[in-house]
Amino acid sequence: MEEIIDYLSGINPILAAFYAAMFTWAVTALGASLVFFIKTMNRNFLDASLGFTGGVMVAASIWSLLIPAIDMSEGEGFMQVVPAIVGFLLGAGFLFALDKSLPHFHVNFKQVEGVKSPWQKTTLLILAITLHNIPEGLAVGVLFGAVAVGIPDASIGGAVALALGIGLQNFPEGIAVAMPLRRMGISRRKSFFYGQLSAIVEPASAVLGAVAVGIFAPMLPYALSFAAGAMIFVVVEEVIPEAQQNKNSDLATLGFIIGFIVMMTLDVVLG
Repeated sequence: MEEIIDYLSGINPILAAFYAAMFTWAVTALGASLVFFIKTMNRNFLDASLGFTGGVMVAASIWSLLIPAIDMSEGEGFMQVVPAIVGFLLGAGFLFALDKSLPHFHVNFKQVEGVKSPWQKTTLLILAITLHNIPEGLAVGVLFGAVAVGIPDASIGGAVALALGIGLQNFPEGIAVAMPLRRMGISRRKSFFYGQLSAIVEPASAVLGAVAVGIFAPMLPYALSFAAGAMIFVVVEEVIPEAQQNKNSDLATLGFIIGFIVMMTLDVVLG
């Protein structure tokens, strides 16, 4: 791990953000590849994995994004937290607008959300998972961008920790796309293709986040909390409700706790 951190420290931070996001995409593809080897996914495992995903995203939002955003903000007392509040609200509002305007399908809910669309459920399912991945890629890119502009509270280790945590929770996301597509009658090859495709937005959004921070360095606290607000919205709106749809709430809750602990530990140890 130290070798990876040293390598990323020595290259362009935007390129480092791209490499880190490519890792998160690759883990998604790895999860989707299970469609070639198994016929059905155990529901208990999937719900626990969704809980784990939620735990990682919440911990990442707090430890990797919100706390650094507050620490690097100027002012004292309430004024110090204003950028985090504003950015958080903008991030949540951005995902709320996408959620209401972009049609997408949730397997567990068995319903289509967003505006009415003639698109097939397969397309809508891919869009649902893609919505999850936008803030994740932004979060990775913003942290690497913070390193690029020399923010004292930002470190390559912290950015790597975030990418590693997001990568871990992307594994069940790949499963969550590929396996339902297979059950809908899509071939294994196409199910895998669409499963990994849902995370291809992460490298693009990571690069966008890193570039934006490099251009608008004073906006960094807002950018970090923006990514946090977007991630928390996804967790509360979709990840946790989907994990709780079946009779496995205890497993989903345990998965959430484990995911939170794993991400918190990664951030403290590597950051």
